[in-house]
Amino acid sequence: MTDPSRPFCAAVDWGTSSFRLWLLDDEGTVIASSSSNEGMMHCAGTGFAPVLDAHLAKVGASAGTPVLICGMAGARQGWLEAPYVEVPASLEALPTQAIKIAGAKNDVRILPGISLNDPQAPNVMRGEETQLLGAVSESGNALVCMPGTHSKWVEIENGVVTRFSTFMTGELFSLLTKHGILQHAVEEKAVVSSDDAAFRSALKRTEGQAHAALSGFFGVRAAQLLGLETRGDGAAHLSGLLIGGEISAARELFGKEGKVTLIASEPINALYSVALEKQGFQVVSKDAGEASRAGLFRSAKRIWSR
Repeated sequence: MTDPSRPFCAAVDWGTSSFRLWLLDDEGTVIASSSSNEGMMHCAGTGFAPVLDAHLAKVGASAGTPVLICGMAGARQGWLEAPYVEVPASLEALPTQAIKIAGAKNDVRILPGISLNDPQAPNVMRGEETQLLGAVSESGNALVCMPGTHSKWVEIENGVVTRFSTFMTGELFSLLTKHGILQHAVEEKAVVSSDDAAFRSALKRTEGQAHAALSGFFGVRAAQLLGLETRGDGAAHLSGLLIGGEISAARELFGKEGKVTLIASEPINALYSVALEKQGFQVVSKDAGEASRAGLFRSAKRIWSR
């Protein structure tokens, strides 16, 4: 039986705008959890230590419980910068590069991100590497898709990240619908379903044609002006273009078909699953939150195994 007075560690996913903490036992089972919107941007004004201490107290963590953090707390603007590990980067070796917060009440460490130091295609990730640790086996091979504000596509060979690419899919959707002509074509807080006809039609137009997304953006507005669609179709139409264009571009970049590991949570998981399958991929879905927690626990075991 789990003894809540003796947790193995506290695992923290600290993003730009969000904070999630899990108190874990020696088997990785969640004893208690806490979350808030106290992300990196919030802590820039209040400090990081007080936020962490408050959440540790909330879940009843015993004194001295070690804490492992991934995400933006390790960014240059975060609590303490955790330098990137350059590709090729072994996922299993990442925990050994975690940095320790000096003077903290507990043993607090932050995992590093991964960088691609290619002048022709520079790239970085921070936080996603921990999801990879939780979703891909120690010596596994995988092509991984991680949707989001900045979607990541990652190639892993024998447990080593060999290359990756970022698509600003989610951010483009936000910018186009808030600061451009398409704000008149997309309903605020619209919910897109993978069954929406406008979504599936846009996916079809971008199959194998990444450029069709860029050339099709204005068509979201034009379709409504010409009476071909309604404003209620706008979000689905634009989502189909962006997601379909991303997948077509990724297929070109990585030159692969077959199996792809999709690390996402609902509702975005359903949209990407349909889009990936339409372009010939076999999808293996992993929940993003569970992957983060599993990756943190796997890393903590390597650092504090007892």
